[in-house]
Amino acid sequence: MQAYFIGIDVGTQGVRVVMLDNTGSTIGSSEQIFPLTPGSREEQSPAVWWEAVWECLQKLLHAARGNIDLNAVKAVSVTSTSGTVIPLGDNHEPLHKALMYSDTRPAEEGKHCRELALRYHAEGYTGFNASSGLSKMVWYSKHYPENAARIKTWVHAADFIIGKLCGDYSVTDFTNALKSGFDVGSGEWPSWLTEHLPLHKDWFQKVVPSGTTIGNLLPDLRESLGLGPIRVIAGMTDGCASQVASGAVQPGDWNTTIGTTLVVKGVTIREVRDPEGRLYSHRHPEGYWMPGGAGNIGADWVSAGFADDLAALNTAAASLIPTGLIAYPLLQAGERFPFIAPQARGFAPADASREATFAANMEGVAFVERYAYEMIEKLSREVVKAVYTAGGGSNSDVWLRIRANVLNRPVHKCGNVTGAAGAAIVAAAGSHFGTLSEAARAMTRIESTVYPEPALAEAYRQQYRNFIQTLTEKGFIAGPVPVTH
Repeated sequence: MQAYFIGIDVGTQGVRVVMLDNTGSTIGSSEQIFPLTPGSREEQSPAVWWEAVWECLQKLLHAARGNIDLNAVKAVSVTSTSGTVIPLGDNHEPLHKALMYSDTRPAEEGKHCRELALRYHAEGYTGFNASSGLSKMVWYSKHYPENAARIKTWVHAADFIIGKLCGDYSVTDFTNALKSGFDVGSGEWPSWLTEHLPLHKDWFQKVVPSGTTIGNLLPDLRESLGLGPIRVIAGMTDGCASQVASGAVQPGDWNTTIGTTLVVKGVTIREVRDPEGRLYSHRHPEGYWMPGGAGNIGADWVSAGFADDLAALNTAAASLIPTGLIAYPLLQAGERFPFIAPQARGFAPADASREATFAANMEGVAFVERYAYEMIEKLSREVVKAVYTAGGGSNSDVWLRIRANVLNRPVHKCGNVTGAAGAAIVAAAGSHFGTLSEAARAMTRIESTVYPEPALAEAYRQQYRNFIQTLTEKGFIAGPVPVTH
């Protein structure tokens, strides 16, 4: 039976709403951009979000009305930024604008939260910093004590939209709750949050697995949109939703997204504990774990210095690889994943042509990706079985070929890997399929697969050794990751 699902993604710069059917085909989409104003990376109006979501829903469903039976739309879910929080008062009205994940003001509070977590809860998540929801709650309580006295609950960005859809603001999901201090291992808000911080137990939401039904679309909204009964489903953070959209939802599945930065996310059977804090683990709705990490390196160097003639550069690179050159195209100071090195600085090969430098930069990012997966296998003691990929870096055929041979494993390029698509899959998991794995299997697709070539993979094995030796000599890393498999 044909069924349809709506995914909503509220990002920093706009809203995107999509509708997928139960095979993953896109029925339609609608977007609205937010004008970025001074301070919008620190605070944004949730009312503006909702207005944009509502407008996008109306446009999407108006366009779809002539093509599908709207009574077959079964569920909706929401994704948004991790660490963005909103204090709600009576009648679920925001007492303040949303405190954005990118707000750096709670830096001291983030440091304090991390110290307390290490002291009282070292077995749980301890990676708190300025971007964490918990840090923002503490900062707000200190700087706005009168408003803090009126708080009924803190919600995350996705929860606010879910509340507007179904009227229930009291529930969040595992992925959003993690950076607000929830212990995803024990399934509880730990006592140190209220014993050592200016927070109250009744401020915290009930936490459920992504894909859980929270309620039904409010009758007046349903009537305005021309829909039948439709469930509102607990969503995920944007990074986790994009991982779901890639299809990497089973143990051993991993996703690399090369956008502005390099982001690696996957699924393990056991929780991955990283004493250096490079990785942290979300909880999979089926009981697995979803570890991941994000670096400062990525593909920003492409737009910064090579965007004017990309087609010619990719063509040239295809005949230059393997270059034998060592490059590390880090634009900013310091690295955070897959190694922590505040002293790290980017470097390029001396006296190389522009074309050779372009190719070497792609190789350098691929070497960092390989180092990440070696580190992950060491920490998890589980095999990385499959690598799915998305982001702007996956649009280069030569870069895909480089990565498949550097990793010496097939690399699967994914289709429709967006947060909104991931939210639609989560909606389907909670209303139509039995599990998230079943929904992803039915609704995601691989566009193409690039396989390693023995001779090129061997050449890159030698070049990777030289890359690791160079990073070791520069003091960025301690040396190669011991092989465990």
